[in-house]
Amino acid sequence: MIELRPLSEGDVAGHMAGEDAAVIKWLTGSAATWDSTYRHFKTLAANAAHGVGKRGFGVWLDDELAGYVDFDPDDPDLPEPGDVNIAYAVHPWARRRSMATDAVLLVCAQLRQDGIGKRAIIRTHPLNRASIGVARACGFRPVSAPFSGQDHVSETDDASADYVVFALDLEALGIGGD
Repeated sequence: MIELRPLSEGDVAGHMAGEDAAVIKWLTGSAATWDSTYRHFKTLAANAAHGVGKRGFGVWLDDELAGYVDFDPDDPDLPEPGDVNIAYAVHPWARRRSMATDAVLLVCAQLRQDGIGKRAIIRTHPLNRASIGVARACGFRPVSAPFSGQDHVSETDDASADYVVFALDLEALGIGGD
């Protein structure tokens, strides 16, 4: 079973060790540095302390950092007000164990319990079969055809990546909450 924990400076090296070509291709668009990862973790911690903005967590399996998941209720590129973006990555050694599915469901339960947002959103490239599978396994439904996003540039050119959007109604979700 996995556990979500806030990320700290001590997790930077482990997080970066899990960044491979697939994470860069499908999520970040470029390799991270120690400094950029450290600054990102500090921002996530500050946001969590104030209960605002993007908040992220390490995905832990048997006390080993195995991935990352975050949610962002302030992402400007979401389909509707009240939507909350969810992004995730699983380290190569931990893939194909349903960890991304479990992490997304835990985040959705937290969103519902904390009253953050109406819908959880997963945006993924139409060719990213693994993320499409995670969205479907978690009960998300497609809500749009591919569109161009502003936060990720493909490796091969300077055009914005195309995304397909999946949504899950948090208010109807049968986990977490009251």
